[in-house]
Amino acid sequence: MNTTVCDLTSKQCKPCEGGISPLSSAEATAFMQQIEGWQLQDKQISKTYTFKNYYQTMAFVNAVAWISHREDHHPDMLVGYNQCAVTYTTHAIGGLSENDFICAAKIDKLFAI
Repeated sequence: MNTTVCDLTSKQCKPCEGGISPLSSAEATAFMQQIEGWQLQDKQISKTYTFKNYYQTMAFVNAVAWISHREDHHPDMLVGYNQCAVTYTTHAIGGLSENDFICAAKIDKLFAI
């Protein structure tokens, strides 16, 4: 496993109530190097995960919900029979924060299990 991803997965999200600037384009691009398969588009990152069936999809959704609750940072998810699209942005600042990349890395680690 890539050690930079491991570094992100060992971090905890910091509360964000606004009042800080979103990551710059260069900062976001640097974080993108630490997660695989995610797409950066207009102040958000997203990735679609595919599964064999609905049961596996829902198990993944519930695991993402658990991570989101634990980190207090919640994605938008679009769920279908055998896929789940996950999108992160930090709404309080109108763009990306390190929290988005921490959660993305944690979900990738979960999916790899």
